[in-house]
Amino acid sequence: MSLEIVLITGMSGSGKSVALHALEDAGYYCVDNLPPELLSAFVELEHGRHSNKVAIAMDARSAGGLPHLPGQLERLQRQGVVPHLVFLDATTGTLVRRFSETRRRHPLSQGPVAEGRRALVQDIETERELLGELREKSHVIDTSHLRSSQLQSYIKELIAAPVGQMTLVFQSFGFKHGLPSDSDYVFDVRMLPNPHYEPQLRPLTGMDAPVAEFLRQQPGVDQMRRDIQQFLESWLDMMASNHRSYVTVAIGCTGGQHRSVFLVEELARHFAPRWPTLCRHRSLDSRPTLKPADLLAHDI
Repeated sequence: MSLEIVLITGMSGSGKSVALHALEDAGYYCVDNLPPELLSAFVELEHGRHSNKVAIAMDARSAGGLPHLPGQLERLQRQGVVPHLVFLDATTGTLVRRFSETRRRHPLSQGPVAEGRRALVQDIETERELLGELREKSHVIDTSHLRSSQLQSYIKELIAAPVGQMTLVFQSFGFKHGLPSDSDYVFDVRMLPNPHYEPQLRPLTGMDAPVAEFLRQQPGVDQMRRDIQQFLESWLDMMASNHRSYVTVAIGCTGGQHRSVFLVEELARHFAPRWPTLCRHRSLDSRPTLKPADLLAHDI
């Protein structure tokens, strides 16, 4: 039986413990902070042991061994083992807030727990530089606006996608909440007619039939869908041939509730027969429907 590996990396405070808990619940044997230089030896040891599903977390605590990681990954690929590479990220402001709320020391910090904001920001930016190459090779999830339960859901969706075949991730978002940092392509659809100004449609979302019907009747909406669709169809095969594991396409409108949600659903429906496809709706997923204890900031 082949070994399935998920490698979780990313910024300290971005939610790696939450991701590992989700993988543990999904039946993975989880190891936190494995030294990168031991990855190949660990994988060889785990064949036929604990489980055929293994999840490993690495971060800045193993900074000294990170230069060994690309070589370790190439060695695994030559052996036929292709891990899911997932990089958790968040904005610097979000990470500063999370460390301030929990009063935990950053792994790269040499100072006291109550270090100043300037020192903490410097540690975060140093960590970004250390992990930059690894981020480029991974599927990135921006957890800045996510709750713990939503990150767990995203992780479980990712591991269900087939390894070795490129997965499309379509994500809607609202520009008023900022650009998603985990996107490969961003399309702005704010010029399209906005259902927000229709009183009966305002409380609904792009997944509701009345909103979908309204948008299908508006000039420009179908043209926008076809233009994005044509762009992706022209380049997806080349992306896949370049060994891309994931491509994240973000569609943004003002609030991330109507137009972008509708187009994400339409595009995902079109591409799903050929490519493994996932849908995310950042503004809808981050609605305050859960208890404050569920906030990702409380479990970094």
